[in-house]
Amino acid sequence: MTFAPLQNDTFLRACLGQATDHTPVWLMRQAGRYLPEYCATRAQAGSFMGLATNVDYATEVTLQPLERYPLDASILFSDILTVPDAMGLGLSFAQGEGPKFEKVVRDEAAVAELAVPDMDKLRYVFDAVTSIRKALNGRVPLIGFSGSPWTLACYMVEGGGSSDYRHVKTLMYARPDLMHRVLAVNADAVAQYLNLQIDAGAQAVMVFDSWGGVLADGTFQDFSLAYTRRVLAQLKRTGADGAVVPRIVFTKGGGLWLPEMTALDCDVLGLDWTMNLGAARRIVVDAAQQKTPDFIAARAQPAGAEGQNGLKYTAPKALQGNIDPNVLFAPPEAIRTEVRSVLDSFGRPHTYRAAPGSTHIFNLGHGISQFTPPEHVSHLVDEVHAHSRRLRAA
Repeated sequence: MTFAPLQNDTFLRACLGQATDHTPVWLMRQAGRYLPEYCATRAQAGSFMGLATNVDYATEVTLQPLERYPLDASILFSDILTVPDAMGLGLSFAQGEGPKFEKVVRDEAAVAELAVPDMDKLRYVFDAVTSIRKALNGRVPLIGFSGSPWTLACYMVEGGGSSDYRHVKTLMYARPDLMHRVLAVNADAVAQYLNLQIDAGAQAVMVFDSWGGVLADGTFQDFSLAYTRRVLAQLKRTGADGAVVPRIVFTKGGGLWLPEMTALDCDVLGLDWTMNLGAARRIVVDAAQQKTPDFIAARAQPAGAEGQNGLKYTAPKALQGNIDPNVLFAPPEAIRTEVRSVLDSFGRPHTYRAAPGSTHIFNLGHGISQFTPPEHVSHLVDEVHAHSRRLRAA
């Protein structure tokens, strides 16, 4: 496949630790119910799944926020639960309610039936990726995504959303062997799913570990982090056009485990609003320094290049986030103040173009609320671009 040349590569450059003229910004759930045009298209589609499984509708709603805001990336319109739906669990969405599965996975018999699904059942997703990439016409990059193995397991065992995760944690503690089986199947399915999105034209991929933060220390490493690592180990490194495809991992509530997450084979770590960006930056930079004996001398060389002294520079993970989504309910000037605070907390932007460094992608700490006033998003995006340029000029 051939696609139009990319006109705005700021997001991809920041993912790979490269200096940019401004801090790129996109929003989790940026195509959604807060936009009246999205609600109109969903009404035409008749249901959420009618929207998500129709290539034309999925393309239309993915591009809607880009018509309103100068965002630096788009993200595939889909749902994290398409993979377990393809496993035969029967996904449905009732108006005003969250997702529900007709079948749940809570015992040995149900676990034994699980298998990596036939990816042809998800052809509508891959066709949408290609359609969106063509419709973008090089305007901004397209992000593909999936839920993490653990997050998918939460929905599969609970049968939907949960406030206490009682069923999934009961299975995890009572029958860890069964839980590991579920997670292994999920990880291999997610890896195939993301690879086919990459083949279809996705220019970056993101793993949403939305419920990793509900786990205790120790269980997070064994039941979430290990299987995210299994997904990353199987992902293709380059896309349909031969370019590097950055990998993003976001664990809501995962700040506690950021030092361990720096060892993941990904390019970007997403953070929710509970983590200070400056503190997170010190953690990822320290982790990179530990991999480079003479960090300062090696930094002057291209990433991965061996110098005369045998030095090899390891770039820090980029960070993504992490303003509280509820800031968007505040008055415009308060929104702008909070945006500046997040950018300032990260610190001086990386501006050295000869080698990669510590970079930032602006985002919310979780998905945008359906009740967000659309005009408030304009103030956020504008201030990210304006203030991040000021920081680079200082």
